[in-house]
Amino acid sequence: MEYRLISADSHFIEPPNLWTEWLPQKYQDIAPKLVKDADGGDAWDYGAGEPSPLGIYAAAGKNEHSLKWTGVTYETMHQGYFKGEPRLKEQDADGVDAEVIFSSGRMLGYFYRMKDDQAQLAGLQALNNWIFQEFCKPNPNRLIGLAYIPAIGAEAAAAELERVAKLGAKGAAIVCWPSGNDQLSKAEDPFWAKAEELQIPIHIHVRLTPRFAPAPKATGQQGGDIPGLATTGMLDMPKFMGQMIISEVFDRFPKLQMVGVEAGCGWIPYFLEQLDDRYWRNRKWAGCNLKMQPSDYYRRNWHSTFMKDSYALENRHRIGVENLMWSTDYPHHGCEWPYSRKQIRETALGVPSDELHKILAGNAVELYKLQ
Repeated sequence: MEYRLISADSHFIEPPNLWTEWLPQKYQDIAPKLVKDADGGDAWDYGAGEPSPLGIYAAAGKNEHSLKWTGVTYETMHQGYFKGEPRLKEQDADGVDAEVIFSSGRMLGYFYRMKDDQAQLAGLQALNNWIFQEFCKPNPNRLIGLAYIPAIGAEAAAAELERVAKLGAKGAAIVCWPSGNDQLSKAEDPFWAKAEELQIPIHIHVRLTPRFAPAPKATGQQGGDIPGLATTGMLDMPKFMGQMIISEVFDRFPKLQMVGVEAGCGWIPYFLEQLDDRYWRNRKWAGCNLKMQPSDYYRRNWHSTFMKDSYALENRHRIGVENLMWSTDYPHHGCEWPYSRKQIRETALGVPSDELHKILAGNAVELYKLQ
């Protein structure tokens, strides 16, 4: 098919029957439970006290007057949030040809924090099976689901990557370092090697967290989250990009492809300038001997997604036109559905059509090998 508009960062909401139907019976006692929030909406109980409402994660088509944390139900939300067939119609309404689709961070964190390695693996495999065997099944070239990789050792992570590749995964996401360690090290190398071998791009959505990081609060407070929402990913993504580059990961695995997601792109030229300068000044005493300048690895080994980011488009040549991918964040509160095309017209004025096509679709087609 001809791709003109691909969202490189969209989301699903886990369906109400996900765990009862896809998680093995022996783990049903640890499965998240669907409950009601204070306003009668649906919420997930992850065993951390206050349930987590669906809230601003089910926000497509809502404005600032109707957006709230509680009171959202599965019956009243757009069914494409958790079903593949109606999701295609919701894409059509927005003029979007395909989406790269991520999961819910709160639910993922629940499984990654588990001390039982096999329970974590069972939860993530249940999720991956549902993604590829049900949600994406209506059209895998438009519903580009990402597999989620366990953090119980790089060998186990590599094995799961190989398993989901056979299910049709075109990409995978990590939430913690696959080794389960808090810091990046060569312990991750078996996983990077497998990703390079399979030519599957690996995604970091907003940030990585330590495996046993405390659970976040279930609900937001009015106004209290706005500074965090305005800097989502921008404060964390440079750290992980820089660590991987300076740690010589891409010298050992030159064909490994990474994607930094929902962190914006306008900050990237400044970061690369500073990273090049600090590397050059400190490389000797730090014992770092890269084969190229740090910024060269970004342009060879990374892609980055953005939503509303005029600075990214204005500085596209300093970032790399081939490294940028547009996204909607559908159905989260950052999306403009069903007016994404209007936002593009307003923010991309003056960008040549050939460059704009790469940013809106072409780069994603190449990265995910779409047909």
